Amino acid sequence: MNHAGMDHAAMGHGDMDHGGHGGMDDMCSMSMLFTWDTKNLCIVFRQWHIRSTVGLVFSLIAVVLLAMGYEALRALSRKYEHSINNRITTMPHDEPHTETTPFLAPGQNQQSASKRGHVVKSVFYGIQNFYAFMLMLVFMTYNGWVMIAVSLGAFLGYLVFGHTTSSTKDNACH
Repeated sequence: MNHAGMDHAAMGHGDMDHGGHGGMDDMCSMSMLFTWDTKNLCIVFRQWHIRSTVGLVFSLIAVVLLAMGYEALRALSRKYEHSINNRITTMPHDEPHTETTPFLAPGQNQQSASKRGHVVKSVFYGIQNFYAFMLMLVFMTYNGWVMIAVSLGAFLGYLVFGHTTSSTKDNACH
């Protein structure tokens, strides 16, 4: 369909709905190139729209805290895995346990505890991957300030929560 003969001036900009956000000057900018520009910066969601310096500062603090939260989640996951492995090694191999202790349910053995522990570890794994990919999307705003905030959050998170962990990353995306 050829629209060359349409009178675009007659349509006017007043007919365009911008969702009540103040027009074209107040829309989220999406850059696919590295930038330090913060005008109309949106982080992952249209609702996380930065319109002021104060908004930028609070958003960068939030990004640092989010990245630290990822490291806290990884530490919690490692702590759970260590705890469940210790519990499983102290359990009977095949015969059901007949005593009730604070850590064991009646009749629980290594195999059933291992299966239950694996389900919980799988939940941790799935949440960690989702979290890591979301942080990757935050980083992919290609905004230098946001990229620094993610990296600073990873640094501070590892500093606070990574005491018992190698600094070598095993996840490719964050």
